[in-house]
Amino acid sequence: MKQPADIDNNTLTSEEKGILERIKKNTRELNLNNVTRTMAYFDFYQKHPEIHWAFLGHMVSRNGGWNMTDLKGDLLTRLLTNKERDAYFTFLERGNWLIFQDAYPQFLLYGESLKRNKPLFYLLPALDISSFMESVWNYFWKRRDSYILTIALVINEQNYLEKRVIQNPIYQKDVLNTLEFKLQDYLSFNHILFPYRKKRLAGQTLHQFQSLHERILLGKRLYAVLFQKKELLNQFVEWAKAHRHTGSRKDYWPHIFNNVNEGIPGIPYQLRLNSCKLKWGAKKIYSPDLLSAWKDVQHPEAEKGDWFRDWQVADYLSELNETHINGEIEYEYCKTLERLELAALAKKVITVFN
Repeated sequence: MKQPADIDNNTLTSEEKGILERIKKNTRELNLNNVTRTMAYFDFYQKHPEIHWAFLGHMVSRNGGWNMTDLKGDLLTRLLTNKERDAYFTFLERGNWLIFQDAYPQFLLYGESLKRNKPLFYLLPALDISSFMESVWNYFWKRRDSYILTIALVINEQNYLEKRVIQNPIYQKDVLNTLEFKLQDYLSFNHILFPYRKKRLAGQTLHQFQSLHERILLGKRLYAVLFQKKELLNQFVEWAKAHRHTGSRKDYWPHIFNNVNEGIPGIPYQLRLNSCKLKWGAKKIYSPDLLSAWKDVQHPEAEKGDWFRDWQVADYLSELNETHINGEIEYEYCKTLERLELAALAKKVITVFN
């Protein structure tokens, strides 16, 4: 198996250099913000539906955008300081940026391989992609096993984030070790929501964000929710086609959220929800579009290094034991919104635990 160091730029042909430059340029152009990344995943999936991760990545990235805009919305602006919200956004944005600049070049190289009807995955190290994925892509080229490729990408991206974000001392100090972040388990902030027909939601909840193992297992469960039933998958895809990603939670629940702030500044928060329905006369919860909430970020270059050291990670490629993953999440999500509302009303949710 080739390691990144095996790629010598001097041995590449002019065609190979051209391919790599186009991939890097295209990736940079689409890696501007959560909206451009999220739509790039979906655009690729519609052209190549055999690459299941592209749709999984699209739907998870939508959630990343919603989490980003929550930081400027009605509820979290009452619970977190400006400094805390900026730190959380930087954390979310860096992770979103890193995953795209690692995953999307792989998709583009697959597209180039299809054009030439030959695998070009030996070029992955020149794009700083883990040697783990070179083997998996070559396997996929021969077997067309979408499940194996998807779970391998889940393993790859979560390991890729582990040292660059999760174990980064800055994010550990400013985000992951803060009491507010730990309270996400208490408030169940970590919902991944998959909207589909008639404002319905499916999804999963992650309770141990700092656990690499748990994040990989979550990825496997999320994949099962999206892809285990063809009829349901079609509904998720149709919803995504009909609702362009803006970052506002209005995208999926316009009866509760609005990207226009209907509240009056300085007025104390009033409880608005009852069983995920607005009370009579209540204002909708403010959930801004991402592009109006946050400016684009100029990121420093991704940290170098291949995470892959041990083939035991391939154990995650086995099928889930559960024959059916229950994607029910609406009730749990409604309770989360109610708890958040109560916290915003009290404005003392953090100090209660000090």
